[in-house]
Amino acid sequence: MKRPKLKKASKRLTCHKRYKIQKKIREHHRKVRKEAKKRGRKKPKKDPGVPSAAPFKEELLREAEQRKQRLEELKQKQKLNRQKEHEKKRKLEAKKNAAKVKEKAEGKESSGKSKAKTNKLLDKNSKKSFCRELKKVIEASDVVLEVLDARDPMGCRCPQLEQAVTCSGGDKKLLLVLNKIDLVPKENLEKWLHYLKKEFPTVAFKSATLMKDRTMQEQFKKRRARVDLSRTTECFGSKCLLKLLQQHGKTQNKAIQVGVVGFPNVGKSSIINSLKGVRACNVGLARGVTKSMQIVHIDKQTKMLDSPSIIADPSNSALALALRSIIDTEESDSADVLEGVDAILNHCSKQQVMMHYSIPDFKNTEEFLTLLAQKRGMLKKGGVPDIENIAKLLLCDWTGAKISYHSQPPVSQRPPPYLTEDKIAEMQECWNLKNLEEENTTTVQALKYPSPASSIIFQSPGMANGTIEENKVIEEASEWENLETGKKGEEEEEEEDFTESEDDQDDAEEEEKDVKEETKVQVTRKAKLGKQQTSPTNSEKQIAESEHSNSLSLSLDKTADEDDAYDFNTDYV
Repeated sequence: MKRPKLKKASKRLTCHKRYKIQKKIREHHRKVRKEAKKRGRKKPKKDPGVPSAAPFKEELLREAEQRKQRLEELKQKQKLNRQKEHEKKRKLEAKKNAAKVKEKAEGKESSGKSKAKTNKLLDKNSKKSFCRELKKVIEASDVVLEVLDARDPMGCRCPQLEQAVTCSGGDKKLLLVLNKIDLVPKENLEKWLHYLKKEFPTVAFKSATLMKDRTMQEQFKKRRARVDLSRTTECFGSKCLLKLLQQHGKTQNKAIQVGVVGFPNVGKSSIINSLKGVRACNVGLARGVTKSMQIVHIDKQTKMLDSPSIIADPSNSALALALRSIIDTEESDSADVLEGVDAILNHCSKQQVMMHYSIPDFKNTEEFLTLLAQKRGMLKKGGVPDIENIAKLLLCDWTGAKISYHSQPPVSQRPPPYLTEDKIAEMQECWNLKNLEEENTTTVQALKYPSPASSIIFQSPGMANGTIEENKVIEEASEWENLETGKKGEEEEEEEDFTESEDDQDDAEEEEKDVKEETKVQVTRKAKLGKQQTSPTNSEKQIAESEHSNSLSLSLDKTADEDDAYDFNTDYV
């Protein structure tokens, strides 16, 4: 009996075999190279172009350019047709799949459940859910913190929210928190604090920019050794706010819940993080990061409730919508973004914008965006400035904490109609206002501020209207569903269009080939004729000029369809 093999057979070859294989490979490569040499490499023929001696060279070139333009237009049309066809195919496939799914589905109950699931998925990031969560926060909280951007505090105030809190009854209080105070000149900040404290108690605040994450504490320690983060992580006004809230809790003799409310990118979550000292809530440059109510325990007496941002009403001005609405810059239309940028530039001083971006004089927003794109190197294929992306980036800069701009408070103090003297007195009760003023002065003196010359002067659009009630919100998800259901009756029409579009595409391809052949023939003929005619007489010249003028007049009057045919009037002998 043979002994069983315990080990696998080795894949190693003898040197003789290995060298033999290498030799064969070399021979094969040599053979391939020889065959390639015999065949010879066919270089692409260069376009000789129109010779300089040829008469009417400029006209020939102009005609060639026109033909190129026509070809490009044809290609674009074909592209659009193809896209339409693909869309129709997808729709048809989707409908077929949907029909199959319906056949498989058992009974009406299963179909009802599937619809409910789709509604939930659509409703997750919808405006209605935002309103629902926001209302929960307002109802659950004993103190509501309305966060305002110090650069435009009036534009960040929502009259609907203030009215809901003041008219809710009970011991519910409203506090204003001026965030991002380091981006505003010192004098302007003091003016705003003086203006706002007459209506509601206000706290000057500067939230920490870099925070320790719960899960990433080790990495943070390593990073801290390299970079000095003392200035960036420092928070101002947190002690003042915590003292106020703790004092209010003691007067109430219970643990209080503090709701943090405001428009997008105002710094709601960052305020909670800076009070906690740890990154408890998600923070980002994108608008609408917080999508549901989040409870953060600061101590035994205080709970912070993070809320989704207030939804700006569509009746607001273009500027208010650009800065305060929940726009996803990646998915939003370019027209909306450009309109927002235009509104921002119209409400700023032109010279200061030019100085800030170090850009020459511009006539309109498009020119400004092109200059900015060229300066920052945001270019598309062929060196074309990417206007859409630069506009989105500019919007992010203005809502984020990059650009320093400031707006002046109103000259006369005119409180809104819902804020009567009794209401103001009621809101200012139970707060130690003298202590608050002292704390605010200490925070104002501790910070470094930009100079008034470097900060851009901005005209505030005033209070921004917001929708808090769920019923008033126009839901996008429901519209999408209606569109889907409405399309069921259009199946036959789409199928007919699909068959017609195939014929159109074939015709377009044939036209393109004809145009290409015509260009080649015409250029070669005219070049040859130019070479043959070296010394024409005066009479011949006159005839040629008259014929040429007639041909030009004819070519100008032609339509696009007549242009495709070759015109023999341009040739002369």
